[in-house]
Amino acid sequence: MLFTKLTVGKMPIIKTDKESITKESIHLFKVHGYYNTTMADIGGACGLIKGSIYHHFESKQDLALSCLKYIHEYFEIHIFSIAYLNELTASKKIETFTEAVEIYFLNSEGGCLLGNFALEISNNIPLLKKEIKNYFNHWEEALFEILKSKFNKNTAQNKAKQFVASTQGAIMMMRLYGSSETFKSLNKDIIKVMA
Repeated sequence: MLFTKLTVGKMPIIKTDKESITKESIHLFKVHGYYNTTMADIGGACGLIKGSIYHHFESKQDLALSCLKYIHEYFEIHIFSIAYLNELTASKKIETFTEAVEIYFLNSEGGCLLGNFALEISNNIPLLKKEIKNYFNHWEEALFEILKSKFNKNTAQNKAKQFVASTQGAIMMMRLYGSSETFKSLNKDIIKVMA
């Protein structure tokens, strides 16, 4: 986290950049949810007073959207892009893609923020729902890109949807039961589809 300390008299003032606030907010939103995380909670976690966050974000909704876009961009760059690497075979793409998803979620306390928000707020905040749908659509499109080399269009699209839904369910169960066994097993099954 990037913090810059300035001192005015004897009282330190902490300046935090937008990305640091976003990253801290992602963690809090994952663990506590949208409605149970306050701007004061986020400010406290960042070492700021609540009002300081409004220098970077207009509202809690604006901050939540920034969090969703931050994760979406990460997945676009580090995971979804694997589906479009021409130098890899389809079986190597699905293996690399699935392993990258597994590493991300095994090292991410609180599950999937976009999956969590889809359940908690998607019907209440249309702007966030739009970004959540966009993320899951891109995940499905990336999987479709891999699966279409082995299956016809309809089958590849259905399998892509099924894999995203199953992965989200396995992440939820992993969080609920505190065990990654089902999640890892599902990932092995997804890899086998292209073997």
